[in-house]
Amino acid sequence: MKVFIFLLATLFIFSCSKKRNKEEASSSPEIDSIQEWLAVAKKAQELSYEDRKFYLEKAERSAGRLKNDTTRVNQLSNISLVYKNLKDSLNFRKSSANVIQQARDARLFMELGNSHWDLAHFFESYSVLDSAFYHYEKALNNFEKLPRDESLQSIGIMFYNMARIQDSYKDYLGAENSLYNALKIFDELEDYKRIHNCYNVLGVISGGMKKFDESLMYYKKAGEYLENLEPSESQNLVWINQNNIASTLMRMKEYSNAIDTYSKLLTDTKFREQDPDLYTKAISGLAYSIFKSGGDLEKVASLLNEALVVTNEQGKEQDLARPKQYYAELLAFEGDTIKAIQLAKEAHDIAKETYNNDRSLETLQLLGQLDTANAKSYFEEYSKLNEAIQEEERTKRDKFARIRLETDEVIEKNEILTQEKQVWVGAALALILFGAAFLIIVTLYINNSRLKFRQKQQESNQEIYNLMLSQQGKFEEGKQLEQKRISEELHDGILGEMLGIRLILSGLNEREDEASVTQRAGLIEKLRDVEEEIRTISHELNNASYEKFHNFIVSLEDMIDGIQNSSGISCSFTFDNKVNWDNLLGDIKINAYRIVQEALKNCVKHAKSKHVDISFESVGNKLKLTIMDDGVGFDLNKGKRGIGLRNIISRAKKIHAALDIDSKKGIGTTITVTIPAIYIDSDAVERKEVLNT
Repeated sequence: MKVFIFLLATLFIFSCSKKRNKEEASSSPEIDSIQEWLAVAKKAQELSYEDRKFYLEKAERSAGRLKNDTTRVNQLSNISLVYKNLKDSLNFRKSSANVIQQARDARLFMELGNSHWDLAHFFESYSVLDSAFYHYEKALNNFEKLPRDESLQSIGIMFYNMARIQDSYKDYLGAENSLYNALKIFDELEDYKRIHNCYNVLGVISGGMKKFDESLMYYKKAGEYLENLEPSESQNLVWINQNNIASTLMRMKEYSNAIDTYSKLLTDTKFREQDPDLYTKAISGLAYSIFKSGGDLEKVASLLNEALVVTNEQGKEQDLARPKQYYAELLAFEGDTIKAIQLAKEAHDIAKETYNNDRSLETLQLLGQLDTANAKSYFEEYSKLNEAIQEEERTKRDKFARIRLETDEVIEKNEILTQEKQVWVGAALALILFGAAFLIIVTLYINNSRLKFRQKQQESNQEIYNLMLSQQGKFEEGKQLEQKRISEELHDGILGEMLGIRLILSGLNEREDEASVTQRAGLIEKLRDVEEEIRTISHELNNASYEKFHNFIVSLEDMIDGIQNSSGISCSFTFDNKVNWDNLLGDIKINAYRIVQEALKNCVKHAKSKHVDISFESVGNKLKLTIMDDGVGFDLNKGKRGIGLRNIISRAKKIHAALDIDSKKGIGTTITVTIPAIYIDSDAVERKEVLNT
């Protein structure tokens, strides 16, 4: 068998040698051999992977012996790509790391940029998007060191790829900035297809920020550039563009225009056959637009049934969530609530399995409206998911910012190391030229420097010892502050959820059979015990996990919208656009956020409010936060203050804010917090390395 494989490989190499052109024939024997071995590894399908890997390893050893830096790095890069095509991720990454190291040492910026590009594409294919973003940015930094005419298109592509990843994690501002940089380059190159792609992603970004007018404008702009492409190249892009425009019109509730755009798109007879996935999205959108505009319900049902059938035929069960959600709304409108709830649950399960968070939130909201008996549990699941999504998005946006900073720092360090290396080489040459006459002087200088260094080291050790003594006293103080924050977070989070569970169980006691009553009473009593235990811990401990907010106003809006959508309370939020909210001191942002959150929880649990007004404005050199509800109110002079109100008072004290609470029974409550405005320089914020590649 081994002899047979060897003969096959020999014949394959001979055939490859016959096909080489004159330029290849004039190359060196070493490169000819490397190319032949690579050809066997790539194309000899009859060989096992181990045999193909054998030829790759031979090529790698031979390439490593080449003297010319550029030739050696190029050949090693070709070898790493063969590993990638063979799905050998371990050897691909190992080989790529070797290429990057050698290209960096030889200052081959084009090869270095291409290697990072290959790694970025590899990580993106496995959905490791943070690592993909890191390598796209590293590739960009290396391409920018090359002459402009050699790397302009590559730079534009890197900006575009970075923007796509930023958009996937809702880092909208960062994505917009990357796309504007890419557009400048593609405009200069008259690369119409990539200009279309940039405007298309800008439309997606604006839609994500719910700026639908801007989104529609970008999609139409993208469509204009498709007119410069050949029909064979642009057909599928035209369908996508028209579907995006129609979908945006539907989200803007311009259902008549959406119906016209969808209908025009569906007149193309090739559409369903060539792109069935997009076709099902289009007919689902058309059906929903007709439904919302009060059109023919039989046609709506027919279109949604067709969408379900085509999706099942394609084996794309993950795409069934949308048409099932729309169908559930239709059935609910027609009065078939039971089947509507069933379809909505199926849509939610599919969205949950495919990690479609936006669809999960929509289906939970729909289930809360349809299944009123279980509305409370849907609201709790909605709140948890919404908060988890927001936290993940904030973390990813921060991560991208740190990656960008770390990349710049690594480049700066490499440049410093290169300069130091050149200095040492020059110093060594100088020592050789001047000879032994300077040897004694250098030796004495080194010995003297060592003595000084030891002396300074002793002084530094003494200073460190003194600092350790002084820090010992501060440890207990920090420990107490940390416990206090845990107390507040326990009350603001866990205790509120436990109270909600107890209330639900209380409602179940309405059943008349004695066993159910006894069982639920026991559960309620256990929950009371847990609640009292948590309350005791809350009073004894002191600290909550601390975090710093970026996109502060967006975080406030998301939290307020989440409570409004799930509780039914109408909330309005206004803020001063002239204030640089994101540069506020981190303590101010987290404590202001928690004060608003605690106040809204009180409105839901105690005040029985129907409407809450929240405003955040600048007054001189202070910030004024006002939360006003129309609830039942309470007497400030009577009764014991709950831990929630005490937490609001405590958080106000932390940021040296003046707190005023005005409440009367039957009139409502107004909380006013006047905060000293303290800002920080965002460039001075310390960032720690979080990415390992």
